[in-house]
Amino acid sequence: MKKLLIASTALVATAGMASADITISGHAAAGIYSGLGNADGKAKTTAATKSSATLIYADIETNAILSPGAVAGKQLTTGDVLLAGTDGTSTAAIAETFSGDGVYSNAGVDFTMTGATDNGISFSAAVNIDAGTEIDAGDFEFDGADGGTAGLGSVSMTGTFGTLTFDDAGIDNLYNDAYTAADVSYSTTVGAVSLTVAHDTSGAADANSMSAGYSASGMGFTLLASDGAAGTSASLAVSYALNDTVSVTGKTDQVAGAESVQTITASTTLNGLSVALSSANNSTWDVDLGYTAGGFALAYGTDETEVWTATATAALGGGATFAAGINQQDSMYAGVSFAF
Repeated sequence: MKKLLIASTALVATAGMASADITISGHAAAGIYSGLGNADGKAKTTAATKSSATLIYADIETNAILSPGAVAGKQLTTGDVLLAGTDGTSTAAIAETFSGDGVYSNAGVDFTMTGATDNGISFSAAVNIDAGTEIDAGDFEFDGADGGTAGLGSVSMTGTFGTLTFDDAGIDNLYNDAYTAADVSYSTTVGAVSLTVAHDTSGAADANSMSAGYSASGMGFTLLASDGAAGTSASLAVSYALNDTVSVTGKTDQVAGAESVQTITASTTLNGLSVALSSANNSTWDVDLGYTAGGFALAYGTDETEVWTATATAALGGGATFAAGINQQDSMYAGVSFAF
């Protein structure tokens, strides 16, 4: 027996199972952009960034050699070029190109299907259709035209055993999302401990990863690890909430074959103003400032390389949001997104 609910975006069906739902949602965005990165679609990382290399960078505009203190796994900064890796994985310089001025507009429809078997196992799957010209506001990148074809997302099953997820090359590496994406993951919770493992069937050296978390009495522990050609890379972070507004985090990150990096971060939020300061023993640091009030938000971040971004968002009501941003490369965007 099937029912079609005209007044709803949900289709409900019963056929030998406890329940099944199909939820339809939509999204759209439009705006302007200028000088966004990755206009040619070139990757911003190379093999050397996934190994034990000490990376050497040069500024694309001045050709000046930047600080060689960057560690393995660091993404190339917009406008910088990887010259060499000291582990012997030197590669040709990759000069990132930038877009001109333009207008972007895109729209999409998402279908989310959920259900449950009679014995209590829930399952879900997703299909999306997107078309138009897209930008990546978070990374100030120009993504270009979408294929306009339907894409299958993840398929998952959840029960007392945990959650099993299948998504061909669609599950981010849990340690570093610049590493090879996985195809299948399993997550579960044992008491206060959460555990997730991810595996890629291609057999890539950096494909397998895991994460574990534990929290109690204001303290949180997070362990991340991934295989690699040079061995296992891992990071351990410990956070503690001093009170309702101030928290401190300590982290040690050991990339296989490289020196470990220790980072201390302190953050506070008070009356809509947020401040986060971090410093590491490899002479790197970050400062992030934010302010929110009445659906309006401002954010600014910078680091030791003088790379900075400034963004603003405002909720317009009815599922519409305005967003704008600019960075040190004069890359900018401004537009409105809609959720239906």
